[in-house]
Amino acid sequence: MSNPPSSFSFRVGHAQAGVRLDSLVATAIDYCSRSFAATLIRQGCITVDGSVKKPGYPVKPGETVSGKVPTPEVSSFLPENIPLHILYEDAELLVVNKQPGMVVHPAPGHSRGTLVNALMYHCPNLTGISGSLRPGIVHRLDKDTSGVLVVAKNTRAMHHLAAQFKSREVRKKYLALVYGIPGKDAGILDSPIGRHPEDRKKMSITTRTPRSALTKWRTLDKFPGASLLELDIRTGRTHQIRVHCKTMGHPVIGDPVYGNRGDKRRLASVSPEMSRAVMTLDRQMLHAWRLSFVHPVTEKKMIVEAPMPPEMVQLIDRFRVISETSRKADEACGFAR
Repeated sequence: MSNPPSSFSFRVGHAQAGVRLDSLVATAIDYCSRSFAATLIRQGCITVDGSVKKPGYPVKPGETVSGKVPTPEVSSFLPENIPLHILYEDAELLVVNKQPGMVVHPAPGHSRGTLVNALMYHCPNLTGISGSLRPGIVHRLDKDTSGVLVVAKNTRAMHHLAAQFKSREVRKKYLALVYGIPGKDAGILDSPIGRHPEDRKKMSITTRTPRSALTKWRTLDKFPGASLLELDIRTGRTHQIRVHCKTMGHPVIGDPVYGNRGDKRRLASVSPEMSRAVMTLDRQMLHAWRLSFVHPVTEKKMIVEAPMPPEMVQLIDRFRVISETSRKADEACGFAR
């Protein structure tokens, strides 16, 4: 894939009337996300009939949308010699198993110790792409979510991978330990997600700005008061799995934002042993297990898997021991009667 042009211009059609300006630009340019388009609009890099508008401006038929993508900025982030668990690497990209507790990119309160800082040390030639201050980052994982994350090493790979994520060609599968046991073994959650109407730090299906969110799930294992789920997300909304699991009545175990005391009490009533096993958790038991995408140069399909972190493996093993002990106890009681 060749690099995108630095400037563009197109006329708004009748079918596009009323569409938000940032959404229209993101749709019209295959390498541009809506958030990046909004940033360019606020910076005055994108205009409508020569005038600067807001990202939410509803476009009108016949208007001309013009813009210029700025030259990539050189990153000012400090390289740090932080160990990386690399699952795959070549000249175009690398895939890492992000460890729980690691923030993906610097932000207020997290200027050091991030994945980007580690990448800058591991890949000294990594630069900002399309004006981004997040070198090579195509997608993200929450701080306390572990697992597979792909990073572009050059502009060509960045745009190719970004287009795949935008068109939903990338397949993402997660593993999660959740409270309770679903009433069926598999299902689909198709509930739009947006910013919570009252708490801006949270996401919710009750929102003024809903965006489509689809999650397929199936149960892999069942324990007293808990389950291990495999989740296949077809969209990548912020906190999507955590919100959808809460929506179905089975929050992710250890989730400090979307879980609540009631979940812990119910688990304790079902199995005190299980409850004690989760008491020391300080993060959600959510792991990005498998990522499938097309290589930006070879065009071959790649499937990369990341092993679960030790604490999640240990908790699952503990759950299985408790489950087996409970089963044997129930059998013994049945035999005695």
